[in-house]
Amino acid sequence: MKYHVVLVTAPNHRVSEKLSKGLVNQKLAACVNCIPSVTSRYWWKGKVETSREELLVIKTVKSKLTLLIKWIKVNHPYKVCEVLVLPITGGNRPYLSWIDQSLNSRQK
Repeated sequence: MKYHVVLVTAPNHRVSEKLSKGLVNQKLAACVNCIPSVTSRYWWKGKVETSREELLVIKTVKSKLTLLIKWIKVNHPYKVCEVLVLPITGGNRPYLSWIDQSLNSRQK
C-alpha cells in the first residue's frame, strides 16, 4: 500500500501543534488533523490510567514512514508514544494524488 494514515496521541494542544506543524513543514505528512479532547484509557505500569489527549490523524506515503516515525519519537514527550500505521486501501483518487503532490520533495 502506498498511502497510509498514522494515528498519534498527544498530551495537550501545545504538543499537538508542534507535532502537526513539524510533520507538514518537514514534508513527512501531507495533512494532519488534530482532534481535541479524546479520552484515552490504558494500562500503564500495572494499573489502568485515564488521560485527556489530542489525536493526530496523519496522511502520508510509505516512503516517508521510517523518517516520520523517527521524527515523532524524537519530538514527542512520551517515553512510549503511540504511533499506529494503517494502510489506505482506497479513496478519492484526486485526494490521493494531492498527497503525492504535497510530499513531492521538489515542491516548495
